[in-house]
Amino acid sequence: MLAVVQRVTSSSVTIGGQVKASIGKGLLILVGIEDADTQEDIDWLSAKIVNLRIFNDAEGVMNVSVKEDGGDIIVVSQFTLHASTKKGNRPSYLKASRPDIAIPLYTNFVTAVEAALGKSVQTGEFGADMKVSLLNDGPVTIIIDTKNKV
Repeated sequence: MLAVVQRVTSSSVTIGGQVKASIGKGLLILVGIEDADTQEDIDWLSAKIVNLRIFNDAEGVMNVSVKEDGGDIIVVSQFTLHASTKKGNRPSYLKASRPDIAIPLYTNFVTAVEAALGKSVQTGEFGADMKVSLLNDGPVTIIIDTKNKV
């Protein structure tokens, strides 16, 4: 499982001209799922993200998690995170899971993030043509791969 975690002052997801999700201060999480991902990956990644100390404390040091800061989260599925660009100029997405595998894992990931955060999170819509906007704060952008836990 791959995640791109962006600290934002605001973010939203629009589908078909309608705002589906919108937050102020918090995290935008783009998540890519592959067939090898398991519930263990989901549990580890959700806990890691919610507890990342990437918000500033009173001294301006990144030492506070989104949970401690009271921030919100938007989770967006993004199969293109698993693009292979080794050959040619057209990316291959063979490593990304098909919807029958990815949707249940994505749903479980959202549920795990909500449990770790202690409140509901907002989401995009799996497979939809989404317009994602964000105002990256910092900028702070972190890439996490559950295959590189150690």
